[in-house]
Amino acid sequence: MFTSSERRTPMKTLTEQDRRTAALLARRRRRIQILLCQLLCFVVLIGLWQWQTETGHISAFLYGSPSGILAALIAAIRDGSVWTDLATTALETLAGFALGNIIGTTLGLSLWYSRFVSQVLQPFILALGSIPIIALAPITIIWFGTGFASKVAMSTLSVVVVSIIIAYKGAMGVDPDQINLMLSLRASRAKIFRLIVIPASMTDIFAGLKLTVGFALVGAIVGEFMSSTNGLGHEIFKAGSLYAISAVFAELVVTVILALVLSSIVTRVERWLLPWRHDLS
Repeated sequence: MFTSSERRTPMKTLTEQDRRTAALLARRRRRIQILLCQLLCFVVLIGLWQWQTETGHISAFLYGSPSGILAALIAAIRDGSVWTDLATTALETLAGFALGNIIGTTLGLSLWYSRFVSQVLQPFILALGSIPIIALAPITIIWFGTGFASKVAMSTLSVVVVSIIIAYKGAMGVDPDQINLMLSLRASRAKIFRLIVIPASMTDIFAGLKLTVGFALVGAIVGEFMSSTNGLGHEIFKAGSLYAISAVFAELVVTVILALVLSSIVTRVERWLLPWRHDLS
């Protein structure tokens, strides 16, 4: 015969499972509601924009029109230029994103070893971060030339400072009780760094990755503005010089799609590596 406590245990487990299922369904309904509201806002904005240009309230020459943007986008897809430009900018962005985050995260986490060194380097890091990225474009062209390397350098510089600061913030935010526990077990600083600091910093690091995706893309496009023969930035600059506003917006649409895809990839990797983050489900 089962005791009363044993009979109550399955019911308690079932109730907890039902709560988790209900919470998951609630999050899914919430995401659907948000998506529907976003689509509604987008449709209303595009419809209002098109109506204003067709009725002559705003100039399609100065502000473009949704129909003109769609026509320019279709033309770029048909002649294949959009794929070449997209691939070029994507490669530059990915290279700068990876290089900048590897360098920045490594430096940021390494500063945990010494408060003295971090305080010495702090003004230099902040000074580098305060420089507008476009001001570094002439220097990168002189140092790295006008090809692929200069765009990667611009993208890397856009990312590295933010990555350093966020990684350092994550490392310094580790629970000191955990560190003291490891010290009481006579763990070395290298072991504490590997077993405590790095895992505890992963949430901040991934937040930085999602933030620096956009910075990497901006750096690559700024580099293409300065000197390039292809890429989304080059096409935006060329279309703007010809006052082809609809073509400019068409390239911007492709740029936004690229940014969303890259951000989605980072989110999926985070969800895979940090499965305990229920807010990412």
